[in-house]
Amino acid sequence: MLPTSAYDYLQRYDFGRLQEAIYSQRPADVERALSRPHRELTDFLALISPAAEAYLEPMAREAQRLTLERYGRTLQLYLPLYLSNVCSNSCVYCGFSVEHHIRRRRLTLSEIDREVAAIKELGFRHLLLVSGEDLRASSWHYYLEVVKHLRPHFAQLSLEVQPLETEQYAALGEAGISYVCVYQETYHEAAYPKYHLQGKKADYRYRLETPDRIAQAGIPKIGLGALLGLEEWRTDSAFTALHLDYLKHRYRQTRYSVSLPRLRPAVGGYDPAYPIDDRGVLQLILAYRLLDPHLEISLSTRESETFRNHVLPLGITSMSAGSHTEPGGYAEQHEDLEQFAIADSRSPAEFVAYLRSVGYEAVWKDWDSWL
Repeated sequence: MLPTSAYDYLQRYDFGRLQEAIYSQRPADVERALSRPHRELTDFLALISPAAEAYLEPMAREAQRLTLERYGRTLQLYLPLYLSNVCSNSCVYCGFSVEHHIRRRRLTLSEIDREVAAIKELGFRHLLLVSGEDLRASSWHYYLEVVKHLRPHFAQLSLEVQPLETEQYAALGEAGISYVCVYQETYHEAAYPKYHLQGKKADYRYRLETPDRIAQAGIPKIGLGALLGLEEWRTDSAFTALHLDYLKHRYRQTRYSVSLPRLRPAVGGYDPAYPIDDRGVLQLILAYRLLDPHLEISLSTRESETFRNHVLPLGITSMSAGSHTEPGGYAEQHEDLEQFAIADSRSPAEFVAYLRSVGYEAVWKDWDSWL
């Protein structure tokens, strides 16, 4: 029987022991995982292990086959709309952290209208609402007001804000939110406090159990992810897969997505202790796709143009384009308000032109030339 929450479920696993299990995988384990028509979590450990680095080409071929079979050559485009950079959390890696002396701003409805006008000119129909985490400046009542205001203008509204209560998610879902993202940042509970020094985000268990509340509220889709580079990324990704497995078995009516955000330059200049390179992110994309052909995988403009072009057919189902990570950035740019610097600076029109021009089948074949 499954435990009643993700926290209780993940208590069964020790971060250090799981890390040892990943690094003890051998080529035979990788080959066995590749040979199976349906893969389990033990196979995922092999596919994200150092031993699998020599198998990226066959992993890519299989990932491309599964992606084409399940999703064809379609890609959902979305745009993040930053509502506020006011935050009461102290997170050592984040440009919005409360101790940074940056200009703070929360958009009013009239300012949001200016953003909507600029976004409509770009042609987007899917919007991800993002905010710094502050219960007073950006309460759930504020989000509810914004969602009701935006709902007539967009086909899909998604949310990436502070964790909320079940009844609050239910109200937001009724107003028009169909997808909620919440990232644990790291699943290493013992290390978590050194990255989250104060604020509500410092409560590891409350954050970890947020997807339970989202699912119980009836939100159709939930997004998970670890912040790659914060802790040992292979082990954090294994815990992400365990979390997904728990949710899929407990809330079978819900769809799931995983994101692979990599630490990017931001105010404060945080230097990650466990950096992940392009080859590592590629390996994770392939491993997630091979683990679950139905899992949606999102990749943002944190990644470079070259990288995004090459991994597109290998499992990615949604991407952002032309993103701004500061409130009010589409109507007029304010770089001093950014959460982090983006890497793919193509305009939406340029990105769509690329999508229409590229032959997806050929993209993965030259992956070794750009890593």
